[in-house]
Amino acid sequence: MKKALALSAVCMCAATAASAETLIVDDCTFNGFPLYGDVEIVESFPDLKVQIVDSFPDLKVQVVESFPDDCGQWKFVDSFPDVKIQIVDSFPDIKVQYVESFPGLP
Repeated sequence: MKKALALSAVCMCAATAASAETLIVDDCTFNGFPLYGDVEIVESFPDLKVQIVDSFPDLKVQVVESFPDDCGQWKFVDSFPDVKIQIVDSFPDIKVQYVESFPGLP
């Protein structure tokens, strides 16, 4: 009986962690950080860890040169970013796919 309860608790925790992985909300933020605007790529102390994927993204990103005001529009900068990201190969906060048009939530 104790093993069954322990196994049940582990399964519930795993399910909760899996559903909590993507916390992108309707206002296009993740944990309070905007997913649009001026973005700086850093090697350490990022606001978000991002993995670049070809399919099944959490966010579709369009790189723009000016006015990154809509969800998924990023303008890369070297200073004064709205959000700092680190590109990772595993354990990302969000997965993004670069697109030429129709950025935002898939």
